[in-house]
Amino acid sequence: MQSIDALRGFVMVLMLLDHLRETWFLHVAMPDPIDARTALPALYLARLAVSLCAPVFVVLTGVSAFLYGTRHTLAQTRTFLLKRGLVLMALEVCFLSELYWGIANPTFWLQVIWCIGICMIVLAALIGLPRWALLSLGLLIVCGHNLLDAIHLHPDQPLFPLWAMLHQRDVIALPFGLVAKTTYPVLPWIGVIAIGYGIGPWFLPGVAVRTRARRLVGIGVAMLAAFLLIRLGNGYGDAAWFIVADSPMRTAMSFFALTKYPPSLLFLLLTLGCGALLLAVFEQLGDGKLIAALAVFGGAPMFFYLFHLTVLRVLYHSAFAIWGATQGATFGVASYGWVLLWYLCLIIPLYLPTAWFSRFKASRRDIAWLKYL
Repeated sequence: MQSIDALRGFVMVLMLLDHLRETWFLHVAMPDPIDARTALPALYLARLAVSLCAPVFVVLTGVSAFLYGTRHTLAQTRTFLLKRGLVLMALEVCFLSELYWGIANPTFWLQVIWCIGICMIVLAALIGLPRWALLSLGLLIVCGHNLLDAIHLHPDQPLFPLWAMLHQRDVIALPFGLVAKTTYPVLPWIGVIAIGYGIGPWFLPGVAVRTRARRLVGIGVAMLAAFLLIRLGNGYGDAAWFIVADSPMRTAMSFFALTKYPPSLLFLLLTLGCGALLLAVFEQLGDGKLIAALAVFGGAPMFFYLFHLTVLRVLYHSAFAIWGATQGATFGVASYGWVLLWYLCLIIPLYLPTAWFSRFKASRRDIAWLKYL
């Protein structure tokens, strides 16, 4: 569906902004959640906007898995999810960690692609459940996982590696002096992909666009209302927000400074609520030029992800080779405005090869491995 591809493309374009920050502005610390007392407002707003990326992409992965299952048997769907998940995990470990942090670095960064891979494998095991049970499980995980925040295991405890993978962002020691950093603990994301699969029937061809849009608006408004009520109560779902004296802007920044690693209930309510409203808007816009352009990025998301990260790494190392370290031990720009300028300049150059690959992928369905990109 073009609206799904368009929303997926929209968050991929937003993701470029955050990855450009990690390329040219890495010397400015970005804690999780962002410190409302010290953060640059422009940087804070950009970080808040790109918070949409992972939740929207994971929930749409669940929707897409359901739609895939309508054209394949349960066994075929499970096999595809398992293979795709393993491919994503291998890409994270064997390509993306080395691309970003260097071949000689002994650290494997288990980030969003690794996380989505595990979620797809877990979903493959769960899709035999009744849809109501899968949806209920997803809601239970998303709404209840913050009750587990107080559980903190240490490396010498037997279940530490498993818990670090599931819910505790940490470092796991591996053989031969290697380590793995669990940047994206997967438990909450399993809930998100299960919810996406559970609402998959909303996107069947027999469901009218108006009906689907009404459902999306309803759930989006409900999630945002729940976010406001819970956040105002300041008692569950994330660390407490606070008032910054004589600064309404920074007080508001504190209110929306939410935890992403792992994603808190409030983080998911805000981002998925906004995602549902955006998808309803894209449904109503139909087949306009903007939607078609965004759908190009969303039609080849893995290609765009790998391609733009590779381009950014080449640009960074080229700049470092020419000018050396300009911000501490890294090359970087002095102003965030330069990051925004790079963002505007790179969108079209990155769009053109993505559009070519998207057309090639659509025209060569006989090449089996293309469906994994």
